[in-house]
This record gives sequence, structure tokens and C-alpha cells, in this order.
Amino acid sequence: MLKPWTEAQPRLIEVAAGRAPADMVIRGGQWVNVHTREILPDTDIAIADGRFAWIGRDPGARIGPETEVIAADGRFMIPGLIDAHMHVESGMVTPARFAEAVIPHGTTTIFHDPHEIANVMGLDGVRLMRDESLLQPISVFTQMPSCAPSAPGLETTGQPISAAEVAQAMDWEGIIGLGEMMNFPAVAAGDDQMLAEMRATRAAGKTVGGHYASPDLGDAFAAYVAGGAADDHEMVTEAQGIARVRQGMGAMMRLGSAWYDVKAQITAITEKGLDPRSYMLCTDDSHSGTLVNDGHMNRVVRHAIDCGCDPVVALQMASLNTATHFGLERELGSITPGRRADLILTRDLRTLPIELVVARGRVVARDGVCLVDCPLIDWPDSARGSVHLGCDLTADDFAPEAPAGANRATVRVIGVVENQAPTRALTAELPVVDGRIEPEGAVCHIALVERHKGTGGVVNGFVQGFGYTGRMAMASTVAHDSHHMIVVGTCRASMAAAAAHLGAIGGGVTFFRDGDEVATVPLPIAGLMSDRPATDVAAGATALTQAMLDSGCTLNNAYMQHSLLALVVIPELRISDKGIVDVRSFEIVPLIVDPQG
Repeated sequence: MLKPWTEAQPRLIEVAAGRAPADMVIRGGQWVNVHTREILPDTDIAIADGRFAWIGRDPGARIGPETEVIAADGRFMIPGLIDAHMHVESGMVTPARFAEAVIPHGTTTIFHDPHEIANVMGLDGVRLMRDESLLQPISVFTQMPSCAPSAPGLETTGQPISAAEVAQAMDWEGIIGLGEMMNFPAVAAGDDQMLAEMRATRAAGKTVGGHYASPDLGDAFAAYVAGGAADDHEMVTEAQGIARVRQGMGAMMRLGSAWYDVKAQITAITEKGLDPRSYMLCTDDSHSGTLVNDGHMNRVVRHAIDCGCDPVVALQMASLNTATHFGLERELGSITPGRRADLILTRDLRTLPIELVVARGRVVARDGVCLVDCPLIDWPDSARGSVHLGCDLTADDFAPEAPAGANRATVRVIGVVENQAPTRALTAELPVVDGRIEPEGAVCHIALVERHKGTGGVVNGFVQGFGYTGRMAMASTVAHDSHHMIVVGTCRASMAAAAAHLGAIGGGVTFFRDGDEVATVPLPIAGLMSDRPATDVAAGATALTQAMLDSGCTLNNAYMQHSLLALVVIPELRISDKGIVDVRSFEIVPLIVDPQG
């Protein structure tokens, strides 16, 4: 059992001095030291009270009759992996089920920002996520969401978060800092609420998470950095990452289910030779299918190595660097005395098979199997009844009106970019039938359905890039960040049926073809998560992916692209309950392009 260091200190000293037996001794491994970037052979490790007590050779009296002895047999002993920035809700499961899924992959610490549930349930949702996080057998630190809504005036969230609530949460156990500050224009403009949130975080001695999704590295970027953001994960190029590091920010390179940003940025280390200490690895968004089938932080580390990074440097960026960034380098992030005993045994540093995982001093996984209980909280009814449509939707609700007498109309179109969060602002000339604008070719309908207050509101638009064919529709109540309902389709009747189905089951993701349900992933908790095991959710996600493929969509992890189409803080074009949003100028723009200008 993990004890606070202040309580464990006397026993750690006794074990380190060889005067008392340890709880666990790992014998004969290769110690990967991320402080010095050395690999030291023939090393033994003693653990007591959930912490590393001693690293050396010949444990002697540190092995007693009750000591658990594990033979490393020459395998590498590496620190448990840390995810620097992520959202549990993107895994489609609650914190407990997320921990259950990632422990076998060697993840022993995560820093998560529950701003998805915050947009649905406000501070109560954050508290529920924090409560379940604290129960887990690994370290799950919660960042207090900063932006709900992410861009005031451009979207309406279910429950807004105030500066006073942010200040209140800074006193909670388990809150490590402020979640990603997405409203970067407001920070640069000196907005009172955003600055108050950042001041409250710094006053509490905690870390302000960043999110600067703009290519502009001029005065606006300088103002954002001066405002106090400590890190960023929205870089997509080497130059953008270097710009952050030069200004003293931490650069979090991400590999999620759909975000492949490591390869473009890691050349700053592998080719330019920059100091890697300010670089970290993260996932940001990984859905359950990725977690179950491909991995978690082990997947990111392997990818970084495949991109040319030295394995020990990659491990450093997934352990010590992140611990140091959050001020926890004396608590975790390395195999050194006093730190939480988080450790992985692996026979190969490049392919990184996760053979045994120790977290907080006990074996939690072996050969891909989680060996510990990950406790769930009792999620209340308020979290399970969050989808309120307010009316029965019909196909006509998904038909954008054309100008009177028009045969064709030029409209704005959201252009999906594969494997990246940004979209493109496109236009298309589309046909008009019976006064309604119809999709054509590669262009599909997109609609945002209000689902928090039951207003019955529907905003219509167009999207390109999914490649759908046939009469289909996909609907999701996971719609970052305000989490209304996004419906994409080629058939308005199927769109109405899909939306109605999600309203009936309390949220999730569903795919309809020719008006009939093909695949559904129920997400009854806030319309974002399930408390079923990740393997069950992943099976549903696999069926959903197959339905998308069968309807012509070949994008990598197209579901993730779908879920971000309402994210009004990432350029270029998005949809919200207020209308079509041009994120380059942060303004609502008309769907139909004025031919005069």
C-alpha cells in the first residue's frame, strides 16, 4: 500500500540501510535511469510502503520471509509510463474502466482534463470524475477544466464553469492544476475570467495547462505565453514545437487515435539536437478501440522510437519530463529512492513488450492482463439522463433552406483533414431541390442538434472528407467541446432516425443506413462514457468503424474526426449551436456565401 513519503520515510531509510526487509525485491535487471540516461546492468531494486527504497546490488537482509521476490532475468526495468495530457472521456469509458484498460500497457500515471463532462454537468461532473480517479490503483491526477464553454458567445454549453469554481477546485485533493486554456484569444485580449482562473491556479502553486491552436506566433502568441500557460499540445510542426520550448513552455507531442503529431515535431530532438527535457509525450484523445487493440503510452513511446528517437530519451519524455513539468519529480517519474514504485519489466526497449507492471509497489499487470480491481463510483441519475432533445425530429429539420428562387447555392463546407485536429474552410456550389440545399459528390450534410436544454434547435451545414456513399447517417453526443449532438449524413431521414435513437438511449454514437440502425455504442453517462469494460465498448466501436467503412469512409479513425467538428477553438471552420464558426476570425458566419462578397 502506498504511504505518503512523510509517513514512509523512516522505513525507507531502514530498508535502504539494510536493517529491515523490503515488501518487494526485483532482482537482476537492467536499470534504465532516466535522470542520467544510462542503462545499468545486474541491478536489484527494493520497494517498501509503495515506494522505491534502494537500488543496488546484493539485497542481503532486505529480503525477509515476507518479501515478494521477482526475478527480472536481465530484462529492462523502466519507469511506469505517464500520459502528460489526455481526456478520459475520449476513451468512451469512466476513469475506472480507463485505468483497467491502460494498466496492462504500462501506464501508471495520467494527467486528465475532464472538460468534456464539465461541459455537460459543470462542477458536479468534474467532482465525479475526480472521485473515481482517486480510487484507482494507479496515479490519476485531475486538471480543473478552464473553458466551459470553450469559446463564450460562439457556443452554448450545458453547465458553464466560473472563475470562482476554478478557484474552489484548486483546494480539492487530486486537482493538479488548470486544464487546457483553450480560449487563447481571450487570454491574449486580457479577458477577466480567463486571467482570474490562471491567477488562482498559480496562487495555489499549480500548473496552468495550455492550448494555443493558432499558427500565429506573433504578438498574440507572446501575450498568451505571458498570461501563464505552461505547456501546449496543439503543435503540428517542428517549428511550432520549438517556438513553445524557446518561450519556456513544455511541448507535449501527441499520438492519439487520430492525431499523429509526433513525427513532425520530434526532429527538433533527433535532427536539430535540441535539449529534450522540455518535451513530453501524450495521447490527448484515444478511444476504446485504440486502448484495447493498439495500446496507450507504450504505443506513443514505440512510435517516437520508430521516428528515430533514442529509446531512453523517448522513455524520459514519457516519465521524468512530465513529472518534473507538474512539480512531481520527487514523487514519481523515475526509478529512484522515495518515488512511487511504478515500474515495467520489458525484454526489448524498442518494441517495448509490457511483460510486468508494478504500480505503487504492487504487481498490477502481467503479460497483458490487469490483476487488480479498479473501483467504480455509483454514477447518479443526473449523469445518466443528460440527453434532452425537446421534440421529435424529422427529415425536414435537417434540410437547409436556399435563397428564394435559387437553383444552386454556394455554401461554406467544413473540410476534414485526416489525422489532424484542424479543418479546412472550403466552399462548394450545391444544387437546390424544392427550396432545400442538397449535398452533392463528396459533400455531406452536417447538423448540430441542441441536447442540453431541450430547445429543439438544429443548425445545418455541410462537410467534406468522409467519403460516404449510400443513404446513411452517423450521430454522436460526443461533440467536443460543448457536447451537443453532431449528425453527419447523406440521407436526412436517416439523420432524423439516428438522432432520435440517441435521444431514446441517453447518448452515444450510432450509425444508420437506409433508415435502419447498423451499429451503436451506448454512452449513458453524460452521453460521453460507459461504465462497461473497455473491451465491450471497443467491440461496439469496431462494429461502428466497419459500418463507416461499408459506407465508403476510409479515413483513419473517422469517428474522432466526427466528434471534433464542433470544436470552435481549433481552425478553420466548425459548427455550433450558434451557427457556422470561422475559427480564424472567431465569428459566426452565414452558411450561404454572399456572391457579392
